[in-house]
Amino acid sequence: MKNLGSMNVDVITLFVEDLQEAMAFYEGVFGFSSVYQDDVSAVYNFGNMSINLLNISEAHGLIGPGKVASRESGSRFQFTIRVDDVNAVCNELHTRGIPLLNGPLDRPWGVRTAAFADPAGHVWEIAQQLN
Repeated sequence: MKNLGSMNVDVITLFVEDLQEAMAFYEGVFGFSSVYQDDVSAVYNFGNMSINLLNISEAHGLIGPGKVASRESGSRFQFTIRVDDVNAVCNELHTRGIPLLNGPLDRPWGVRTAAFADPAGHVWEIAQQLN
């Protein structure tokens, strides 16, 4: 078997409380349609990987006996998308009614960032390399 660390992440499944609300968010913010959809899930391609939005009622079947956390439990990760102009993307998010969690901020490691969350609380960061 190949070393798992040398393989690409193919799909990330995000548990959501309201699938229709999450789908509207992903389609509105990222500007694409699902490549697969059924009553409990919707899959979106992000270039090198896919995001599967799954109704939280189905989560235990995937991770049981592990515990399924609620949105109120807080964030434990964030996704980062590299962009050319964080300010321009922030302006576009604002016009779409998407509030920022923070930013834009110039970070000490030479990156300008801003963060926002989807309706289920999953955090997305946009990042622009400075210089």
